Amino acid sequence: MITISAFKWVPPFAQGVVRDLRVRWALEEAGLPYEAMLIDPQVQKSSDYRAQQPFGQVPVFQEDGLTLFESGAILVHLGLKSDVLLPTDEAGRARALTWLFAALNSIEIHIQQLAEIDLFAPDAEWAKLHRPDVVRMIHKRLGELATWLGNREYLEDRFTVGDLMMSTVFRILRHTEILEAHPTLKAYKERCEARPAFQRALAAQLAPFQQHERSGA
Repeated sequence: MITISAFKWVPPFAQGVVRDLRVRWALEEAGLPYEAMLIDPQVQKSSDYRAQQPFGQVPVFQEDGLTLFESGAILVHLGLKSDVLLPTDEAGRARALTWLFAALNSIEIHIQQLAEIDLFAPDAEWAKLHRPDVVRMIHKRLGELATWLGNREYLEDRFTVGDLMMSTVFRILRHTEILEAHPTLKAYKERCEARPAFQRALAAQLAPFQQHERSGA
């Protein structure tokens, strides 16, 4: 059985964004059953957990003695197991993986800067000075991506792990209206999120948060 680690609870601004969502979605698309190991801050800091994930993050992925961390690496591993996530032809597979890395290295790196400014240091002077440059770079990158996407339904000729990664990266922008300025990408994100596998993955991630809040723990 595949096991992934996930948080028992996170603040509302992080709910539906934590990176185990990416792995849950990939598993749902591939039809692979899994169990979630819910952790709290004490487990996160423990030496046992750090032996699996040096940075104390989620998710940790475990399967038949194999332990992986980093959502991108896990998605590559799962993609190679499922032709739902990656094409079987070599060229198609390579292009899909290119988009996965583009999502992380060309898009998320800028979007994450904005999230850190807005959510953790909105009143800091350095943040106020730096934010306009970050926003400009995000719009530049999104504009370039929208030009590529054009009238395509997905980044390649069908949904792949590259679309999964890209659309989850876009979710980090949900506290802003930046995506509104790029209607092609907004529609693309909504198209990806309409997939039943995404809806199941999101519900699975949110369920323990909702239970925690109902219990008042």
